[in-house]
Amino acid sequence: MQPASAEPVVMAPAPASAPATLPVTAPAAGLLPPSIALGGLFAAVSAAHIFADAKTAADAVPDRAPGDLLAAYEQAKAQSGFDLNSFVAQHFSVPQQRLVSYRRHQDESVREYIDGMWDVLSRPPDRPPAYSSLLPLPQPYVVPGGRFRELYYWDSYFTLIGLSESGRFDLLRGTVRDIASLIDGYGHMPNGSRTYYLSRSEPPFFALMVDLLARHDGPAAYTTFLPQLQREYEYWMEGDDGLAPGTAHRRVVCLPDGTVMNRYWDDRDTPRDESYPQDIATAAASDRPAAEIYRNLRAGAESGWDYSSRWLADGHTLTTIHTTDLLPVDLNSLIAHLQQTLAHAYGLRGDQARAQRYAQLATERVAAIRRVLWDPAQGAFFDYDWKKQALSPVLSVATMVPLFLEAATPEQARMVAATARARLLRAGGLVTTEQATGQQWDAPNGWAPEEWMAIMGLARYGQDDLAREIAARWTARVVTTYQKSGVLLEKYDVVDPSVSPMGGAGGGEYPMQIGFGWTNGTLLGLMNRYPAIVPPSVPVPDTPPPSVASSNARSSEHD
Repeated sequence: MQPASAEPVVMAPAPASAPATLPVTAPAAGLLPPSIALGGLFAAVSAAHIFADAKTAADAVPDRAPGDLLAAYEQAKAQSGFDLNSFVAQHFSVPQQRLVSYRRHQDESVREYIDGMWDVLSRPPDRPPAYSSLLPLPQPYVVPGGRFRELYYWDSYFTLIGLSESGRFDLLRGTVRDIASLIDGYGHMPNGSRTYYLSRSEPPFFALMVDLLARHDGPAAYTTFLPQLQREYEYWMEGDDGLAPGTAHRRVVCLPDGTVMNRYWDDRDTPRDESYPQDIATAAASDRPAAEIYRNLRAGAESGWDYSSRWLADGHTLTTIHTTDLLPVDLNSLIAHLQQTLAHAYGLRGDQARAQRYAQLATERVAAIRRVLWDPAQGAFFDYDWKKQALSPVLSVATMVPLFLEAATPEQARMVAATARARLLRAGGLVTTEQATGQQWDAPNGWAPEEWMAIMGLARYGQDDLAREIAARWTARVVTTYQKSGVLLEKYDVVDPSVSPMGGAGGGEYPMQIGFGWTNGTLLGLMNRYPAIVPPSVPVPDTPPPSVASSNARSSEHD
């Protein structure tokens, strides 16, 4: 494997055909994440667990240039009686709650909740203060909710579905333009709009966002955002030219037969800023090189599935994470769709040579998905371990993504539907995997984006009965939980026959989050497509249960 490239930072003006945006410039602290800019001070704050959520340390804003603050820290800690908590309180501003005037009424329906939450979750253009880890954004946008107080990549697509259903094309268009501005400014859409996310991306959904916008703005959306679509593709495919069979470079893998596919990656091999103490603890519990653990944890974060048995070599222990060894089903399906979108956009522009080139690449990628990632014996798509040259043993709901993006054959779709019904369908929808590991992207959880893609994918292949059944079970689980708690959540236990007001077991690195952008967006889309499946309205409590209320459903945080 070739060594990792340094993080590409391209500070270029938007192409002439791109939408008008404010210039994207680096924050005053530069592009370094806080863990590097603040060095030993950041490590000390994380080790001391000063903040209940490690992400707060990464989002806190220092009161002076990092170099000056580091010097002040070194001088102060040499004094007797030095107190790190007091030093942090003196020199950092932490994200504060932003109170919102919207208030729920007792008989509020879930539709009214969703419509009311758009203003709660929306943010004005970001012009961050000096030394903040926040990246500037030129347009208003929508955050997921809870601890996620910035723009995120793949979350945004599923949120935009709801904005489209609600007729909020102002926020939809603004969010797409913000993502385009980040691609213009940094060469790719980061995991989120923070400096500490710049070393990776997330599942590449920008082409699907343009699809969504084109339904309202017309086909001109494709040519308007063609420069950003092209740069997105170049980011994911960097290093593919001349890559030797059996080797990999960054996000590209060339199989022994010359087939080119993609994997998740991160250009850094250090602990994640937002989960610094957790990553250090994970590496310390393993005999593997720490940098190898960190790289794979970061790549797992790029997948959006942080974390899952999908990425674990032994199927259950986080220290065995090997994300970079795997060619994921969902990622490669998204790359095929991006190639198809580029072919369409170049065709609209009259560049038939490039249109044909990308159409051919898409055809080759779809063929690879159908060949390399397919297990006919199990009737499902699986991730592929390119080092072992074998399919992963973990069946996940990602097997539905080739249906959503129409990369499966009709026969494969029929078999996937049968497998999903037999192995993944539960009381509340599709379970993420069959394994209960304590990781949040495993049993017993179900997640809105995966339920949506499964339902839409099945419908596209004529598997309408199963699509409707999943939609009915998932919608009932989400709406009934809302009726018990008065909020929508990030994820749900879909295995337990009973419905918890807290959504279920949770799992993962942080408590259950409320809001919640992608749940709101896809639920609204499902209720509009399948109105007969929506459970009857019942009064919701005036006050959420204590553990939910403590998270403050009707307020959010922002720098």
